[in-house]
Amino acid sequence: MTPLEKQAALNEALAVDPGVEAGSWRAIQLYLIVLCACCCSGDSGFDGTVMGGVNSMKQYQNYFGMSSAGASTGIVFGIYTVGAVPASYLPDKFGRRFSMWFGNAILIIGAVITGTATRRNTFIGGRFLTGVGSATAGASAKSYLAELTPPHRRGLCLGLLNSFYYIGQMTATGMMVATGKYSNNWSWRLPLFVQIGPAALNVIFVYLCPESPRWLYTKGQSKRARAILASLHSRTGDINSPLINLEMNEIEETIHLGGSDKRWWDFRPLFRTRADRYRAGMVILIGSFGQLSGNGLITYFLPVLLKNAGITSQNRQLTLNFVNSVTSFIGALTGSASVDHIGRRKLLLFSTGSLVVILAIVTGLLSDTGSAARSNAGISFIYLFMVVFSFGWTPMQALYGAEVLSYEARAKGLAFLNIVAQASSCINTFALPVALQRITWKVYLIFLVWDAFEFLIIYFFVVETRGLTLEQIEEVFEQPNPRKYSTENHFKFQTGAPPA
Repeated sequence: MTPLEKQAALNEALAVDPGVEAGSWRAIQLYLIVLCACCCSGDSGFDGTVMGGVNSMKQYQNYFGMSSAGASTGIVFGIYTVGAVPASYLPDKFGRRFSMWFGNAILIIGAVITGTATRRNTFIGGRFLTGVGSATAGASAKSYLAELTPPHRRGLCLGLLNSFYYIGQMTATGMMVATGKYSNNWSWRLPLFVQIGPAALNVIFVYLCPESPRWLYTKGQSKRARAILASLHSRTGDINSPLINLEMNEIEETIHLGGSDKRWWDFRPLFRTRADRYRAGMVILIGSFGQLSGNGLITYFLPVLLKNAGITSQNRQLTLNFVNSVTSFIGALTGSASVDHIGRRKLLLFSTGSLVVILAIVTGLLSDTGSAARSNAGISFIYLFMVVFSFGWTPMQALYGAEVLSYEARAKGLAFLNIVAQASSCINTFALPVALQRITWKVYLIFLVWDAFEFLIIYFFVVETRGLTLEQIEEVFEQPNPRKYSTENHFKFQTGAPPA
């Protein structure tokens, strides 16, 4: 069957069984499962904002002999980005739930070490552990929700996953407004402990959630997989519903029981065929562009940017850092609610094009910091930049890589996505501190040109995946020109299913 024929079959099945009714007990169960997985989310984003605030505190700088920008600061930020290896092995070997549990347990240990560190080397070691834990839990949560949620709500659920880290950001940055006034070292230690909260919730509750049905199928537990799909996807919970039969048939056709997902060292599914390489290209695009669009500059170094714009009060810097978390969260939630309606391509094109325009305005306003009015206007557009970025890119960072990858390649591909993202983050964490010292506002000009390049790549290569099951998406990538095929037929990739 072609992707269009499979989509027609899905629509017919949905006409008989339209999915779990919104507001029902089984729908609430799905929401709670999503909430538990969301606790894995955004530890790197949480880390960025929290460390950005901590990095601006004189108490922290004096304790470790640091400055707010420079090479030593880059090491403290960058060590967080090098711990992605377990994420490629644990989810396929031991399951999505165990990997979330393990990653968050390691993260908790790292957060305790970081928050209690008395030496710079200990502090760096704690940040390495939080990086390992965050990468493992985050990649597992993306696979888990992509494989568990109904196709017509996948965008919302995975968008919420990546948006949820703003909860941690708002808590920590709000706390730093108060603790920044402390004269002792608890001013910067207390915010570092907040990261433990969501990780601990996941560790406690994750084994009350069902396992990924697709992972269970690879372990020969097809009956259990069918029961989980019926519970979370079917209006009646019938294991023999046309909808459940169709989903199980697609899983059986697509997932190979002896596949290379069993071999932790085998990354060939990412590059084996032309379709695999196209999918890998989309993973590289999301991983790199999602970090290099200028968001890393603002997320990690907003207090430094505020200082360069003439805002030197530490209390005001921390307050504005908190406001950035709130406005970004609103943008991310709006994007998450919109992605299943707007579509993946339109969301990325709109947000990236808007970022180019905003950066042009910011560059013009902040090229001269002698005027308070220009500085305030420039800061306003920096906030608008993060709202627009969060609207388009925050939901897509969790969603797109997870849904375009085949099952065989999903865990390894998401680990690879994390490696790409963290390698891209190294540019932010190692190069930006030095660039901010030497060329100040001209950094915005660099990102302006880069974002214009991103817009063109997205337009010519990104494939639309809205409304398709994971298995149908695999079929789209088998077409001679996946991007063209998806855009020409996108109007047919819409389901009439109600929200669940």
